[in-house]
Amino acid sequence: MEYKDYYKILGVPRNADEKAIKQAFRRLARKYHPDVNKSKEAEEKFKEINEAYEVLSDPEKRKLYDQFGAQWQQWQHAGGQADDFWKQWAQQQGGGPRVHVQYGTAEDLFGEGSPFSDFFQQLFGGFGGVRGGGMEDIFGGYTGTRRTAARPRKGQDYEQPVEITLAEAYDGTKRLLQLEDRRLEVKIPAGADNGTRVRIAGAGGPGYRGGPRGDLYLVVNVIPDPRFRREGDDLHTEVLVDLYTAILGGEVAVPLPNGRTVMLRIPPETQNGRTFRLRGKGMPHLNRPDLRGDLYATVKVQLPQHLTPKERKLFEELRRLRQGR
Repeated sequence: MEYKDYYKILGVPRNADEKAIKQAFRRLARKYHPDVNKSKEAEEKFKEINEAYEVLSDPEKRKLYDQFGAQWQQWQHAGGQADDFWKQWAQQQGGGPRVHVQYGTAEDLFGEGSPFSDFFQQLFGGFGGVRGGGMEDIFGGYTGTRRTAARPRKGQDYEQPVEITLAEAYDGTKRLLQLEDRRLEVKIPAGADNGTRVRIAGAGGPGYRGGPRGDLYLVVNVIPDPRFRREGDDLHTEVLVDLYTAILGGEVAVPLPNGRTVMLRIPPETQNGRTFRLRGKGMPHLNRPDLRGDLYATVKVQLPQHLTPKERKLFEELRRLRQGR
């Protein structure tokens, strides 16, 4: 059985924090996702990446892996047999020879269709996305001197990053997913932000011993829009105002993320840099589209260029008038 160095698979140091692990996973998942890379090698790499992330993103699994993985590797390098290693480790955890671990076949222990490697299954007992498991979970339901029936368990939960534009987050959007032999249209709600998780029930890994399938979570990443700065449900933008409108007053069109515009009244003698608040024109509140943030439009006065001789003469006359007051 091959030892899996999950840190090396994700390309992170052993002291990497949760953020670095998630960033590495997302980067590699985009590169090797079957929808992007059709090669057989990419498919295997994608499974390997998911397995590594499943362990290193879960504090309990990571702790067990760090404690246990190094011992397993040393045992293999010394020529030890796998079954002997697991039995010895179980005895140490149970306080001595009173604990006897009885093993069945791989099918008995883990069922069919597992997406994980033998190393993962042996180390974690096939409990997949179930967190907080104890010794029974680690050994797949085989503890004590008698063989106990393995309980049904929910299948593995999966995560899949998905990118959307700010315009899509403003109105909500959809994504079409190909999951094995079925296609699903998934709605991403209006107001979604970075890290928003959209749950697709039953689209994860197969259940164990008749348990329900796991879930698939789309993890949203909103692509930055150069026209807007987002702060929660509020949006900030700049609006170009010509000199004459700034001085005399008028109306200007303020763009919205979805391509529409809203008219803003500019009062006479509006100064450059003044900010106007447009109530309810910001981002919708997640899961409450009837509630919206505000849009803040900051005036950026645009001076005229390429003046005609007559325009220049008028500006000079205006300056003399202002100076002579």
